[in-house]
Amino acid sequence: MMLRIKRVPTVVSNYQKEEAEEGGCGRNCLRSCCLPGAKLPLYAFKTASKAVSEQSPVDSVNNELEVEFLDSLVLGEWEDRMQRGLFRYDVTACETKVIPGKYGFIAQLNEGRHLKKRPTEFRVDKVLQPFDESKFNFTKVGQEEVLFQFGASEDNDVHFFPYAPIDVDNSPSVVAINVSPIEYGHVLLIPRIFECLPQRIDRESFLLALHMAVEAGNPYFRLGYNSLGAFATINHLHFQAYYLATPFPIERAPSKKITTTSGGVKISHILNYPVRGLVFEGGDSLKDLSDVVSDACICLQENNIPYNVLIADSGKRVFLFPQCYAEKQALGEVSSELLDTQVNPAVWEISGHMVLKRKEDYEGASEENAWRLLAEVSLSEERLEEVKELIFEAISSCCVGEVVAMAPAEESVSTDPAHEDSDDSIKGSHPAMVPA
Repeated sequence: MMLRIKRVPTVVSNYQKEEAEEGGCGRNCLRSCCLPGAKLPLYAFKTASKAVSEQSPVDSVNNELEVEFLDSLVLGEWEDRMQRGLFRYDVTACETKVIPGKYGFIAQLNEGRHLKKRPTEFRVDKVLQPFDESKFNFTKVGQEEVLFQFGASEDNDVHFFPYAPIDVDNSPSVVAINVSPIEYGHVLLIPRIFECLPQRIDRESFLLALHMAVEAGNPYFRLGYNSLGAFATINHLHFQAYYLATPFPIERAPSKKITTTSGGVKISHILNYPVRGLVFEGGDSLKDLSDVVSDACICLQENNIPYNVLIADSGKRVFLFPQCYAEKQALGEVSSELLDTQVNPAVWEISGHMVLKRKEDYEGASEENAWRLLAEVSLSEERLEEVKELIFEAISSCCVGEVVAMAPAEESVSTDPAHEDSDDSIKGSHPAMVPA
């Protein structure tokens, strides 16, 4: 039986259409009709060689340029697009608050994301689906929606080129705006855009996402990933990212160590949180951390298990959540009360940032309500144990010579700045939310 749900798709581009376009578009897109002679800024990062836990945004002699990346490229370019009216609504006017309670769930009233258009059917029982050129993909966005190209430098140093040619043959990765932002600075990272990769993680693309987190050097800038079947609606490989200057509840959750790999990556259970999952941190290098997490994601994909990923702490910690909400929804196992909220529990909601579309839900937001919704997302303890066995087997077999060293279980809570207690209310999403 094929499982499908109906939901209103999120509009991420002003040129998003359900139907294919024929011939030249005449609107400055990223396809062959408009690319000749096109240029975009290019930020070239140096590849990391230090242990993840030792990295710092002020380590480099190019520190000034690294600050430029954060302040000028992401925020400056994003603000420029806001001034030009490219967003569908003003996200800085959305009401936001921290819900009273132990976990500090964050509620946002974002009525602008709720489109008055007919819902679309999405298949939710197949995590890996082939790329479909006839559907919307990111080569169809307008060039004005793209902020810059993002890739590794050739000399292992940081460079910025304001006007760089778009090398189609080498398929650059790009950062573009999301025209339906959840928060300030909401962008999309699209790896190797012209390869038209389906929404599936591979080692190269995940390492790129970790590099972006490291280069930003700001614990309030997180990247997220949704697989198909876990509320990704566009089957073209992409990550999302935005700024929110308050801790996510998941970042405060305690964890219990399961094991440490021979490459220094610590893998732990998440404790006392409504969605069960794993957290990965450390590593002798950024690539060590990336390889372990991406192999875990590849394992889930190949076993048709939907999942969400949060990259936190400037690339130092990665949370992985196998989930089953869409499957339950398709089978009619989710209550009408939860469905009526029209909340799609993707990576941000699972992490504790509840994006609400109805004022009544925002005004009545409580820790109990947030917990009840997220508990429906989680795999059972028994099922998670089965999934963990698959993951550890995959990690051991994918990493040549990798030895997973079992260690005594221990409970820990991070003490990074992003996890300090915050005020009970957030006065909207605005530049002040992003620490200088």
